[in-house]
Amino acid sequence: MSLPSGCRIHPTAVISPEVQLGENVSVGAHVIIDGQVEIGDDCELRPGAYLFGPLKMGRANRVFPGAILGEAPQHLKYNDEPTSVEIGHGNIFREHVTVHRGTTHSMKTVIGNDNFLMANSHVAHDCVLGNRCVLANGAVIGGHCTLEDGVILSGNSAVHQFVRIGRLAMISGCSATSKDVPPFILQQGVNGVVGINVVGMKRAGMSRDQMNSVRIAFKILFREGLGLPAAMARLERDLGQYDAVQEMLTFLRGCTNGINFFRHRFHEEMAA
Repeated sequence: MSLPSGCRIHPTAVISPEVQLGENVSVGAHVIIDGQVEIGDDCELRPGAYLFGPLKMGRANRVFPGAILGEAPQHLKYNDEPTSVEIGHGNIFREHVTVHRGTTHSMKTVIGNDNFLMANSHVAHDCVLGNRCVLANGAVIGGHCTLEDGVILSGNSAVHQFVRIGRLAMISGCSATSKDVPPFILQQGVNGVVGINVVGMKRAGMSRDQMNSVRIAFKILFREGLGLPAAMARLERDLGQYDAVQEMLTFLRGCTNGINFFRHRFHEEMAA
């Protein structure tokens, strides 16, 4: 294998002949790159990282010690098919992160750009992560899940398979969800909605009017006791002129798992 310009490979690294490296790639000690793996320019693979193909990785990704990307899915029906993982640009995979590839020829695991996967987090087979998502330490995502842009999963949180989480939603630490979480929503506990992600919306540069529309939409969806069809009709009628509310409505129309219920915050329950 001829090395592109600027590549630095430790002599203890094990790299299959079919691997394709971009320019300025750093491969640390005891790294294993096995199979049909494409690695873009300026990537850094720290000691002990393991990449298994078919896998395509874009530019400027950082893979820390013990992370395993592209291994076979944990699925009883997986039949050793050459499924894949696709990774964009600028992602960080900290220690012992695991990202598994798809389960069938038509499926793959996809990770976008600028995501931060902290130590011991897990992305299962056939998942799709957008851009700028954060998975804190120990956060785990079951198979076939979709995380839209800017989602935050706090430490040791869990997402059930086939769940969708909307843009800028946040799951609190040690929480779990088996239902879809609309955009901008803050969840705490098991399937419990407690508010909206104000900090996340501010950081994303949303206008005050758009944020206020989300506040009102939250009350209609979760505090007024309406069924979902009635609540959606009310949102369209009263707040349909706001882009943020239209984003919520588009998400809700695609829900197949239902959405979570409102609950008081944990510290409020303890004080009651």
